[in-house]
Amino acid sequence: MKNKETEEVLAKLFGSTSRARILTLLFKNIGRLFYQREIMYETGLSLQAVQRELSNLVDLEIIKKRETNAKVYYEPNTSSLFFKPFKEICRAV
Repeated sequence: MKNKETEEVLAKLFGSTSRARILTLLFKNIGRLFYQREIMYETGLSLQAVQRELSNLVDLEIIKKRETNAKVYYEPNTSSLFFKPFKEICRAV
């Protein structure tokens, strides 16, 4: 499956292209912290879309929000029941 086709499948699975792009970015870079604007630039999404999806994903406890040095960072929640499945799914993209 080509990268664009995989992204379309993930968008259908996750309910939104924005959410699929953010999850793919975070789960392909486990161990790295991202801040909102960095996620915006890396995914090509608007800041509003990134903020909305990050809020949803934090509420679902799929990702974690970490505040350090006056910045807010996001990373996958390794304690989540969904961590391993998302890691496997996003690795295939």
